[in-house]
Amino acid sequence: MRYKRPDLKNANSILNSAKETMDFTLSLEINESSGSTIVRNIYECFRMLGDAILVKKGINSEDHILPIKEIASLKINSKRPISSIENLRNLRHNINYNGYKPNMFEVQDTISLAKECFYKAYEEIKKVLQ
Repeated sequence: MRYKRPDLKNANSILNSAKETMDFTLSLEINESSGSTIVRNIYECFRMLGDAILVKKGINSEDHILPIKEIASLKINSKRPISSIENLRNLRHNINYNGYKPNMFEVQDTISLAKECFYKAYEEIKKVLQ
């Protein structure tokens, strides 16, 4: 972790990019071929939300753990605990580094987590960045 000057403009840019990518990802057809891409993109969108918070605070994270912890600490009202993104981080790690291919249940579960938590987290962070 490195400290730098807080950058509200960059934080908002990251936040908006995360939403655009999530909107696109959720529009993809769900099948065996697209599963890994969907899981990776959803994870990346959550990570970007965490990055937006950190950039606003003037913190440059050198790994994915700190942005995910920022998201997991948000207080949002949802049917799924936002802390479930830690499981998503592990799934994405297995896909990227161990050649794991997610099954359809895991892909659907990831999509469910995104639909339940991402947009609520996005709105909370948007308030913080204003």
